[in-house]
Amino acid sequence: MQTFAEYDRYDALGLAALVARGEVSAAELLHTAQQRADAVQAALNPLVRRMDREAEAALRDGLPQGPLRGVPYLLKDLMQAYAGVPMSMGSAALRDFVPVEDDVLVRRLKRAGLVIFGKTNVPEFGLVAYTEPKAFGVTRNPWDAARTPGGSSGGSAAAVAARIVPAAGANDGGGSIRIPAAYCGLFGLKPSRGRVSSGPDAGEVWLGAACEHALTRSVRDSAALLDAVAGAAPGDPFAIAPDGGFLAATLQPPPRLCVAFSAQSPLDTPVARDCAEAVRATAALLESLGHAVEEAAPDIDGMSLMRTYLMLYFGEVAAQLRELRAQFGTARPHLLEPGTRALAAIGEAIGAGEYMQWQHRWNVFGRALGAHFERYDLWLTPTTADLPPRIGELAPTPLQERLLDVAARLRAGRLLRRLGVVEQVALRNLARTPFTQLANLTGVPAMSVPLHWTTQGLPVGVQFMAPFGAESTLFALAAQLEQARPWAQRRPAL
Repeated sequence: MQTFAEYDRYDALGLAALVARGEVSAAELLHTAQQRADAVQAALNPLVRRMDREAEAALRDGLPQGPLRGVPYLLKDLMQAYAGVPMSMGSAALRDFVPVEDDVLVRRLKRAGLVIFGKTNVPEFGLVAYTEPKAFGVTRNPWDAARTPGGSSGGSAAAVAARIVPAAGANDGGGSIRIPAAYCGLFGLKPSRGRVSSGPDAGEVWLGAACEHALTRSVRDSAALLDAVAGAAPGDPFAIAPDGGFLAATLQPPPRLCVAFSAQSPLDTPVARDCAEAVRATAALLESLGHAVEEAAPDIDGMSLMRTYLMLYFGEVAAQLRELRAQFGTARPHLLEPGTRALAAIGEAIGAGEYMQWQHRWNVFGRALGAHFERYDLWLTPTTADLPPRIGELAPTPLQERLLDVAARLRAGRLLRRLGVVEQVALRNLARTPFTQLANLTGVPAMSVPLHWTTQGLPVGVQFMAPFGAESTLFALAAQLEQARPWAQRRPAL
């Protein structure tokens, strides 16, 4: 079968329109995507699993008449269960775990007409902002193969940036959509808490800090995908009232917005010149488009927020390992990476009272951000504090890993807390990405937009946060920015 030579000239909606008009077939698009995956897999390692048989079966059975009918798509190998296909979550411990039913998200993606043909690489359990799992190997950034594409949606970001697909599945528990978007020159929107169902196996993932969506090259693809998958499922903790159409929002100019901006790290740690300059240049662009801008930030203790986030991190990993033991027995958790087991050991050493005391601080951050949004429509920051790290730069040192391994085997969580080794490693990583976690703890929507490029050609993203439920405002502004500073024609020289 022939490939479609003009494949990467189109976004997902553009490809779907070609299929609808009969100008190209879904089979041709799938073959083209498969060929592109074959061409870059050895160099970048974005995929951990091909689903060619499932994709070809979907074509034989006939695709639904959805808005994205015939468009090739990849799932993230975390929180996006496809019945009968292993979901390893970046871990050797789950290499052969096979879900028995589709997630609500996957059902809705299929209903939209997407042709799912693979799953993308993630760090173990999606716990870090770089994608280098021991079980599945390092994923590399198409813009510079010596650098990470970010995490935890690193495989999806690399696949979209490398033009394997125009969009791919992602999720975000602390920046895992926005960080890879910034590092790979993509658009990435984290929806409001509850906007997309996490069912049927979960109500609120990570107490509602984690949510589902996608990474895309175009703004309108992100909006169309959210239209396709948004909405509560039976048994969900709560539902957000329908927005009225996210794709429609991209077709209307936004109102005049009052945007606060800040390029200072909430941890008082360094911010790279390019990342700070991206914010200042975006503020100037907003003014030129008729919006009001003012330098300001919400009154939030950044270090307190990070420690609160780490407490969630410890507790959730401990709970996940308990579930692993219950499902697979005691042997399976020993296949986990030392850092993951050390996080769980710390989580087990934290009492319920202390854990809940930290969780109650989420309200403090939410109220402070809410007060900020009484004065401003949006808050603009860098997405990350630095350019994409080099491969291996953020991983624990061999000495740290040996210490973590010993402590995890001894379940010495209290000792690890006293020594502060895990916290030091975690904060060193968070210092590179200190701007994203606030939106997760407060549940508000946020997006990373690729508006700046370094002199070396690396992409730099800026982040906009909005009040709860205000995705349409973000989409309308993003479409305006995309028109003013088109980014989709930029592509890495693979």
